[in-house]
Amino acid sequence: MPAPATERSPLTQPAAADTLLRFLNTHASGPRQLPERFADADTMHTWLQEQGLVTGAARVTEADAARARELRDALITVLLAHAGDKNTPPEAIARAEEQLRGLSTRYPLTTVVTAAGASLAGTQTGIPGLFATVLANVTELAHAGVWDRLRACRHEPCHFCFFDRTRNSSAGHCGPKCASRASMRAYRQRRKEQAATTAG
Repeated sequence: MPAPATERSPLTQPAAADTLLRFLNTHASGPRQLPERFADADTMHTWLQEQGLVTGAARVTEADAARARELRDALITVLLAHAGDKNTPPEAIARAEEQLRGLSTRYPLTTVVTAAGASLAGTQTGIPGLFATVLANVTELAHAGVWDRLRACRHEPCHFCFFDRTRNSSAGHCGPKCASRASMRAYRQRRKEQAATTAG
């Protein structure tokens, strides 16, 4: 008997995914009642402190918060594509990829070679170093062959990001609640279209 599509696999969520998800899930999410953590310099500074990434004396600017939103939102658009979101058009994905190419030149990475192996690290410190670390984590996941398993929930307005651990890499929603809401929305839309066709 085949395993249900929702059954979890033994696939372990990489540490790079953990770090990246903490950054990505700073956006406001209605169903989960999550606040926007990069709304301005003060809210971003608070988040950075909570994550142990800065000290109280560290300075965060409004430009830092704006760049954090730009990087995060471009990545979420790509993650919606990973989840097969039909409401994310190819043009939006292309714009996000272009943004990410630009940001990768602004926050370059260098290869750190040790006896144990090699890894990527940012060439800058402070907030630019944080953004470079985010891009390094993306690269690590891509090289491990699991970048496409990082996804954003297709249910609008959730878009909560998660690591898909299903055996057949089929998850498009962050959990059963969002999957159920999305199914109900699709059902209502079909009924509406059928009614319009019948009336016509």
